[in-house]
Amino acid sequence: MISCRASKLSPSATLAITSKVNQMKAQGIDVIGFGAGEPDFDTPQKIKEAAIIAIKQGQTKYTPTSGLPKLKEAICYKFKTENNLNYTPEEVIVSCGAKHSLFNIILALCNKDDQVIIPAPYWVSYPEMVKLAEAVPVLVNTLEENNFKLTPEAFRENITKKTKAIIINSPSNPTGILYEKEELKELAEIALENNIFIISDEIYEKLVYEDKKFVSIASLGKEIKYLTITVNGVSKAYSMTGWRIGYTAANRYIIQAMANIQDHSTSCPNTIAQHATIAALEEDQASIEEMRLEFDKRRKYMVERLNNIMGVSCVIPYGAFYVFPNILGLFGTKYKDYHIDRANSLAEYLLEEVKVAVVPGESFGSAQNIRLSYATSMKNIIEGLTRIEEAVAKLTK
Repeated sequence: MISCRASKLSPSATLAITSKVNQMKAQGIDVIGFGAGEPDFDTPQKIKEAAIIAIKQGQTKYTPTSGLPKLKEAICYKFKTENNLNYTPEEVIVSCGAKHSLFNIILALCNKDDQVIIPAPYWVSYPEMVKLAEAVPVLVNTLEENNFKLTPEAFRENITKKTKAIIINSPSNPTGILYEKEELKELAEIALENNIFIISDEIYEKLVYEDKKFVSIASLGKEIKYLTITVNGVSKAYSMTGWRIGYTAANRYIIQAMANIQDHSTSCPNTIAQHATIAALEEDQASIEEMRLEFDKRRKYMVERLNNIMGVSCVIPYGAFYVFPNILGLFGTKYKDYHIDRANSLAEYLLEEVKVAVVPGESFGSAQNIRLSYATSMKNIIEGLTRIEEAVAKLTK
């Protein structure tokens, strides 16, 4: 029999949707997928060339568990120049993607029955990681009228003697919301008052729109920096999802604990990908801006189209590459044998009836929303939204 911890886990809905779409496409089915959590742009050429050079130079052996010294120095420079954060290489660890970084953090921090506050809607893997550490995910619902942001009051109300940490994801997957500086200050003050660690997932940092500014919560003062574990990586900003490089900055004792865990799990991250990441951080950042501007066009178009569909409303996201429309207005409708009463049933209907794949909100802690990614071509977005409009038009009370 499998272990209790494994049996309690739920599979990743986002990966399941992507797998289903790929299977359907392989069968020749004309399906449009809005589930992807990765940019549809290629990795910039200079980054790929750096990897090729590393291979040709024989840079294919193990590195130190926590990452190449040169890469850690580049990460420290990035934090200093972009986030006003001063870290030493001893306060940085490189892991096999930001997901791996988060997993190591939770294992390093949490004991059995410790509580980790997770604002909902949340990224699908946060609660499962906490469960794997035999800790307890405390899911705190946020309100759409507050743009899905955790309020100071809700934070305070959910703190107990067992609260060890809170996870803040800004910009957010799945909602695309971005916390403002003053909002982060309020949450930081509460964390300081209660000696609660902040796990700050900043993987979508570069993808921010309009006049909004990204703020790293650790930059708000020496005290909060001490309690913050900052996670980032190159998957989203540099379209390097398959390269699997994430990194963490925190106090040395936390980084050392993470390194000890990594010693006995993956050892070092992929050496060639580390050399490519040095190039990503040190080279011209123009490719990020080109991608961001294209995402911004898609974002605006998708929000406008969704808000014009009867029974659907969509909060404007200011970061990442997702929209999280509310489909409550469609509940109680039907077509043939399809009865829409939650996000799962709508997702099933869209996939079967018009061959459009979306991720149901149940996976993120909200049964009245669906997630669509605009990390796909404008052609796919236009066609996919047209199909959704046609499917919704068939629904009747």
